[in-house]
Amino acid sequence: MHIFIYSGLGILTFGIFLCFLRMARGPTAPDRTVAIEIMGIILVGFCTLLSIFTGRDFYMSVAIGWALLSFIGSLALGKYLEGKNFDE
Repeated sequence: MHIFIYSGLGILTFGIFLCFLRMARGPTAPDRTVAIEIMGIILVGFCTLLSIFTGRDFYMSVAIGWALLSFIGSLALGKYLEGKNFDE
């Protein structure tokens, strides 16, 4: 079971590295936005694996909260990139 968790953490770490590259080299703002959103999804994966590894449900609560905040942030950033106000 530990090998599964360690390999999952390694794959997620590699995914974070690729997201940082996309954020640095992304030619447009939407490319960088997608990289930030994917990093949020990867963080939820980290929390899930830590919850399985430690057996504590606190990490799942953090993952759910982070997913909700990431969703709201991506909606706000999408409206900003369209050039609209938040009340429209």
